[in-house]
Amino acid sequence: MTQERLWQVLDPSWADPRTLSALLCSSAAAVVLVKWLGRRQIQQKMEEARRTRDLALERMEKAAHRFKQENPGTQTAHILSLTMVELAEKLKEGSLSPESVLYSYMGKALEVTWEVNCVVDFIHGCEDQLQKPKKQKEKGLLYGIPVSIKDHVNCKGHVSSGGMVKFLGQVMEEDSVIVQVLKSQGAIPFVKTNIPQTMINYDCSNLIFGQTLNPLDHRKSPGGSSGGEGALIAGGGSILGIGSDVAGSIRLPSSFCGLCGLKPTGNRISKLGVVSSITGMKSVTGTLGPMARDVDSLALCMKALLCQEMFRLDPTVPPIPFDEEVYTSSKPLRIGYYEGDGYFQPSPSMKRAVQQTRKLLQDAGHTLVPFAPPKIDYAVDELFTRGIFSDGAAHLVDCFKGDIVDPNLKSQFNTYRLPALVKRILAVVLKPIYPRIARDLSALCGVGWMLVPRASCAKSMQRSLHAGAVWCEVPGPPRERERHTKSGASEFGRLP
Repeated sequence: MTQERLWQVLDPSWADPRTLSALLCSSAAAVVLVKWLGRRQIQQKMEEARRTRDLALERMEKAAHRFKQENPGTQTAHILSLTMVELAEKLKEGSLSPESVLYSYMGKALEVTWEVNCVVDFIHGCEDQLQKPKKQKEKGLLYGIPVSIKDHVNCKGHVSSGGMVKFLGQVMEEDSVIVQVLKSQGAIPFVKTNIPQTMINYDCSNLIFGQTLNPLDHRKSPGGSSGGEGALIAGGGSILGIGSDVAGSIRLPSSFCGLCGLKPTGNRISKLGVVSSITGMKSVTGTLGPMARDVDSLALCMKALLCQEMFRLDPTVPPIPFDEEVYTSSKPLRIGYYEGDGYFQPSPSMKRAVQQTRKLLQDAGHTLVPFAPPKIDYAVDELFTRGIFSDGAAHLVDCFKGDIVDPNLKSQFNTYRLPALVKRILAVVLKPIYPRIARDLSALCGVGWMLVPRASCAKSMQRSLHAGAVWCEVPGPPRERERHTKSGASEFGRLP
């Protein structure tokens, strides 16, 4: 009865199936058009970013070529062969000029990026920066040292993309604190390097600047998220880089590319002036840190960074300078170690590396104590995963509005964007079959929680070991990259 009255009120032509079909088709076409226009707008922003990158590299190439023509006697090969400590000494004594070092590394960085696609921007102010350290009364610890900077660390006059369209076009008005401190110590930041979209990935790919390859083996990934840094330093295009690390983003690229990397203690280095797709993270502390070819380079960088300028610019950083006495001490250490943590399965090569390193340390007079990390499932799922995604990944998902998801991140993103109720239901259903996946889904729902358990885990480990250091392996060697077809489908490479 109601339907009959409704049709009486409506125009009779609406009842015509052809009219209804036309309306549905036109509505569908409008939706498709709107989506196409939105996607096209995103692609245009990406293309503009790539053009800007190409122009910057072209400018960099011209500058390096001009210097080479004007200074044909520059011993580029010799400069590139020096360790950072040796280079710093020669720069300080004046046997090498900052100009010859900077332009030598600029030329080499270009060669490396043409090969593996690791540089996303040229910090053109580096040429002006060359003159500033010369005017300082005292030469800083990093006087004349060229430094590469991870994409999301702010540099004045440049974009920190985070591998996402959301941040494109946002030109930074000032340097991050760490870049300011590097400059005050005489360093010359000269390029920015590639990262994976969102930086929550152990590969190094985004749809703006593309895939970065491992310079040691192009079939392999350089690791992530500081993969551009790892690739550039391993290829010889930088002698010191600044990366960041929450869950291995310095340590994994360093491992994959045969480098040394340091994730300092949380809040040891200022993070002011850094772009991120995840906000908050008070319970899981990310940090900036150095990447280089040897440990002495890391130590020199940390000595330079932990200075009064850092503590002045960011009062939240504890004013504790580098402890040279502890670093140079020959006192034997009591070191806790494990070959497997019970959660991540290490590769055979990583087990061998742990065993070999254990023997070397024991031969050097140190005491090695095997241990099992306490409450590992709870630590990974509840303290770590729930700590990072305490809002249920809502802010991260929101960052993808007006963006296209990189194929490398698609499976992760599809999980993040599930409604909390769906995650909880799936967790209950999967618990008897795949308990680990169920715990992960539950943790991705996010909630507020106390930080006391994390402290208790750390205290428990400290009490049981009485150790001055804890030594852990990384999951494994570099894996083969995922290869994506034009349709976006993935072909997963094999673990070596």
